[in-house]
Amino acid sequence: MGLSFHLSTLLRRKVLKEEDIGKTKLARVLTLVDLTLLGVGSTLGAGAYVLSGDVARKTAGPAIVVSFFIAAVVSILAGLCYAEFGARIPRTGSAYVYSYITVGEFIAFIIGWNLILEYAIGTASVARAWSANFDSLVGFKISHALNSTLHMNVSNLAEFPDFFALGLTLLLTVLLILGVKQSATFNSIFTVINLLVLLYFMICGFFKCDPKNWNIQKDDIPGDAKGGDGGFMPFGLSGVLSAAATCFYGFIGFDCIATTGEEAKNPEKSIPISIIVSLLIVFIFYFGVSAVLTMMAPYYTLDSGAPLPKVFALAGWPFAKYVIAVGAVCALTASLIGCIFPLPRVVYAMAEDRLLFGFLAKVSDKLKTPIYATIATGILAGITALIFDITELINMMSIGTLLAYAFVAKCVVILRYKVNAFETEVTVNDSNGSLQIARDIFVSKFTLKELFHPLSNVPTKRTEKIVMTCSGLLSVFIIFLNVDLVYGENDLDKLGWVTGFLVIFAIICVGLGIIIWRQPQSPDKLPFKVPLVPLFPELSAAINIYLMLKLPISTWVRFAIWMTIGFLIYFGYGIRKSLAGKRERHSSQNYVKEMSKVNQENNK
Repeated sequence: MGLSFHLSTLLRRKVLKEEDIGKTKLARVLTLVDLTLLGVGSTLGAGAYVLSGDVARKTAGPAIVVSFFIAAVVSILAGLCYAEFGARIPRTGSAYVYSYITVGEFIAFIIGWNLILEYAIGTASVARAWSANFDSLVGFKISHALNSTLHMNVSNLAEFPDFFALGLTLLLTVLLILGVKQSATFNSIFTVINLLVLLYFMICGFFKCDPKNWNIQKDDIPGDAKGGDGGFMPFGLSGVLSAAATCFYGFIGFDCIATTGEEAKNPEKSIPISIIVSLLIVFIFYFGVSAVLTMMAPYYTLDSGAPLPKVFALAGWPFAKYVIAVGAVCALTASLIGCIFPLPRVVYAMAEDRLLFGFLAKVSDKLKTPIYATIATGILAGITALIFDITELINMMSIGTLLAYAFVAKCVVILRYKVNAFETEVTVNDSNGSLQIARDIFVSKFTLKELFHPLSNVPTKRTEKIVMTCSGLLSVFIIFLNVDLVYGENDLDKLGWVTGFLVIFAIICVGLGIIIWRQPQSPDKLPFKVPLVPLFPELSAAINIYLMLKLPISTWVRFAIWMTIGFLIYFGYGIRKSLAGKRERHSSQNYVKEMSKVNQENNK
């Protein structure tokens, strides 16, 4: 009984009735344009000014345009999953609330806790980059002064406290408290300027392009340059794929749109559209910048730190570096807003469900913003920017993002095959600890034939259970397959045990995918649906798991420490205070009363 009880507690889900979806304490003021520019601003940050040159020079060469295309396709797969959930469940909290409704409270807490990590580190890293950029403009006087007076010689901490980054973070925190519309307008202005600067680079650079730079022969590469084998793919297909994994991180940030479910006008339509449109805009600019950059100069001559100003200087336009500098500052500012904007909203959503401390769910009656959540998260991000070495924490941010992407993709599959998308029936524990669900269940004997030929053309409890089981097994074998790929990649070209296991795992995954595909899907009509389910979401989940496994061991150790802190909060507070738990206990009490009445009547 104890194990069953605790398991059901961890798996209890958030009940959301359809009539409650549109209710909110926040202000619905964000338009489609606001959401799109928020997504573009948070995604197309300083990476557009650095990423293209660095990856082209070291990993992909001119084929970086192919790498960006692959990364864009992978990102759009994740974006499609977020878009369906944004249309289905337009609530604040993004992946946290999606997983709470679909797979249960414990997984939802893990996702929410990692989203806090993602956005806090993202905010801190961009704030420090903004500070470093400003410091360079004043001749590094700030860093020299702080390093000489407040030098910190502690592992994993910065060389000196960055008070400028702290002040910038707190300033934006005040902006967020004043209102969501003001923050969105501020973001839109800087995002538009950023796009105009990048457009200026592409148009001006086009007139200095030389297509021969996309086909430089190996003999023409200087001996001291690490230029690979020359040609369009100087580092081969492996270089292109490795670069695509790096370029993928350039698309991270669009998920902040999904946190605006209770502040967007007509969220069922505006959220899916803005997610897809923002990713397409980001891809166009990444593709355009990298294409022009690698045509203006040989890829092996590109500067890793500031490639755009250097190619303009080589082209005889050194004054353009000032325009590029303006664009970089605007990009950093927009990216900073995009990182800090969703942070308090995730905390607010978790506090509203009482998985985090309840006072964080307080909404200002006048400003219509989650005031305490905004203050708390602003201080968290500010302190992170003040003292931590951000380069040591960036990979932790990647884990949180990739984990959220993977779970959202899995949730799309589960929810698409559910009997009812919204759990409106009462779920309680009887005296034996078993789960009672008020819903019709097939009682006919199960046969293996049903795996490929279901008895019903609409979802039933049996088909739902088949999908849940197969999707879970699919995740396990995808992890096995990815482990084989990551740790046996040097032996993949040989016919050995690595290749054999790879083939076996791949066949099993395909078989499980076919079983899921054969089950009936929910007939619910939605403003947007992910096409080719379960292929697209399961493929998205598999790719994100692969990228997680590519992260270094040290990142997983830090991740484990962060999760330990989270578990202390959940098991010490959230599991007892959870509103879903209160609802479950209340339902159990009513169930016991009803059963008592029935027994009394039977005794009569």
